[in-house]
Order: sequence, then structure tokens, then C-alpha cells
Amino acid sequence: MNKTLRAGRLATFAFFAVVGFDMGMWIVHIPAIEDHVGISHAVLGWLLLLLGAGAFTGMQLTGPLIDRFGARKVVPLSAVACSVSMVLPGLAADAWTLGAALLVFGFGSGCLDVGVNAHAVQVEHGYQRPIMSAFHALFSIGGVIAALIGALTLTWGWGTTTTLGAMAVLSLAATALAAPALLRPAAAPVPAPSSSTPGPAPSSSTPGPAPSGTAPSSPGVKNRRRTPRLIWMLSALAFMLMLCEGVANDWSALHLKDVLGAPAATAALAYGMYSTAMTTGRLLADRVAARVGTVAVLRYGSALSAGGMTLAALAPNVPIALAGWTVFGIGLSGCIPQLFSAAGHSDPAAAGANVSRVSGLGYIGMLAGPAVIGPMTHAVPLNLTFFLPVAFCVVACLTAPVLRTAIPSPAARTSRSGTERAVA
Repeated sequence: MNKTLRAGRLATFAFFAVVGFDMGMWIVHIPAIEDHVGISHAVLGWLLLLLGAGAFTGMQLTGPLIDRFGARKVVPLSAVACSVSMVLPGLAADAWTLGAALLVFGFGSGCLDVGVNAHAVQVEHGYQRPIMSAFHALFSIGGVIAALIGALTLTWGWGTTTTLGAMAVLSLAATALAAPALLRPAAAPVPAPSSSTPGPAPSSSTPGPAPSGTAPSSPGVKNRRRTPRLIWMLSALAFMLMLCEGVANDWSALHLKDVLGAPAATAALAYGMYSTAMTTGRLLADRVAARVGTVAVLRYGSALSAGGMTLAALAPNVPIALAGWTVFGIGLSGCIPQLFSAAGHSDPAAAGANVSRVSGLGYIGMLAGPAVIGPMTHAVPLNLTFFLPVAFCVVACLTAPVLRTAIPSPAARTSRSGTERAVA
């Protein structure tokens, strides 16, 4: 493995950690900002929709820019926008300025989210094996680091603006260090006749080789092999599975507290065990995918998550519920990265646009999770609403073979690699 590719992988880890860290710093300071601005929880909930709207807009605009200019140019600029705009909520004086700040911060984080995922596809192509899940684990680890630093600075009595400003400088420093290692886009391949119709992938479902350590996409090259139906199918799966993530993020602790009567401190363990299982699973999922294939990861992972959620929903006591949330996190951990990877590899010349579609609709699903579950609790108990995400996990399990059509057949990959070598 050449040094350029290894450095590109480390840089991708760094940028995933940056976007997770920046988002985590905002989350840690939500209570302080809410008190400073003087708004209610209800108003904050509406303002958070602006954060989501900004992120979705940034995702959709950044994808085509990546395909035109390359992730190497777009990712650092997106990281600067995300890190600098992280300070804005701390400067807000009222609901209006906070809403504007969240819109801008959401836009920056959305741009960086798509950019770093597109670059991750590029790195994965060079490694010729699944490595996407570990990148997503760094997002979670970045959030954990933000929580620890935020708790420490709050203990020290630092002001919100001071903390966010200092952490923005830290993120910008990480950006400056990592940016030079981002991979350059290679020349676009000339489509071979055998690659026009994707065939089933081998059991490992790994992307084809790239001799220079970069993906076969190039700035300014028009894509001629778009597969919109496939991308929309992947986007629909991302919507459903990230809605499941949103349910766990916002309702797991309330489930233990309101349904099982657990104390607040014990109820918090539900999200803690889920997120720990999610991070651990993502650190291990690449090895599993390399051994059994990405289709199996999605199929059995979503089936396991459906079982875990069912166990949590029907749990008669706290220990069983905690076990259910843990199993749910383990099962779900490797599913989303496979969808992002498939979107990028389905058509390398349009990887940015395709990843933006999948991540954008997935992000809407994550925001929709809490919004959908809340109204349902007026009709049925909270634990019974969890069978909606169970149903979504079952759908993902049954439709997992769609990932096969996102990876070219062995003959196509061989032809593509030969063309790249000729161009290079």
C-alpha cells in the first residue's frame, strides 16, 4: 500500500473526527445557549429544523461541486466553513439570530459531511476492501471528545463563546494539518462495453483497484452511466435506517424513564450503551464486510437491529431493555456506511452527487425519527411505537441485495482498472 493512500486514509479519519467534534461542541452547549438566548424547548425544537434545512441544502450543493472540482479542494473549504460557523450560535442574542446561526452552521456541517464521505469512497476504492465503517466510527469518537472537553471547560467556568472560539481554532488547525494529505482525483476511465451493465459482486463486495491510490473520478467530467433508480433505492434505505438512529438518539433514555420507571441516571445508560455499541460495531464492521460481504452486513445487521429493538420494546425490566438497545446499536452500526459506500462506487464519475442524495435523504430520516414517534405516542404507548423502526429494519433486511447492483462485475472492474492504467 503506497504512502499517499495511507496518508489519505489518515486525513479522512481526521476530517470525520472534525465534523463529529464540531457537531458535538454545539450539542454540549445547547442548554447554555438556550438559557442565554431565553427561548423555550419548543422554540428550540423549531429552530433545530433550520439546522437540518441548512445541512440538507449544503449536502445537495456540495455533491456536484465534488464531482466537478474534486474532494481535495472541496473538503478543506467545507471544514473551514463548518468550524468557523460553529462559533455563531454562541454569539446569538435572540431567537432570530440563533436561527440564522443554526442555518449557517447546518450548511457548513452538511457540506463537510458529504465531502468527507465522498473522499472516503475514493480512499476505499484504492484500498480494494471495505473501510467505510471505521471512518464513521471516528465521527462518533469526535463527538465523545467534544463532550469530554465541553464538560471540562464548563467546569472551569469558560463562557460559551470562548469555548466555541477556542475549539474552532483547534478544528481549523486539524484541517490545515490534514488537508495536504487528501487524494487527488485521477483521470476518468473510458467506459468499457462490459461495464455498462453491472453484475453481481463477489462475496466481499469490495471496490476495484486504483493503481494510483485514487478513485477513477475526475473534476469536470460528465457522468454517462448514472443509475438514478439505484441511488433512490439506496436513499430510501438510508432514510429508513437513519430514522431508526434518530429514534435511538432521542427516545432510548425516555423509554427507560417513562415506560420502565428507571431513574434519570439509569435511563441515560440506554443511549450510552447504544452509542458505545454503535461505535464499537463500526470499528469492527469493515473486517466483517471484507469476510462475508457488504450485502450480508446490511442483511444480517438490519435483522439483528430489528431483533434488538423488539427486545427493547417488549422488555419487562431495565436490564433486558438495556440489552435490547445494545443489540440494536451493534446491528445498525455497519448498515449506513455500506449504503454510502455503494452510492459512491455505483458510478465513480458522479460519486459526490450520489453520496449527497443518499446522505441528504438519510439526514431527513434522522430528523424525522423524533417527529414521527412523538405524535404516535398519543395513540399508543411509547414502546409500541418502536415497531415502526422494527418494520424499517425488516425492509432493509429484505432489500439488502440491492447493494450488489452498486458494484461492477469482476470483468467490468478489470476493464476499468486497465483503462485507468492506460490513462495514467
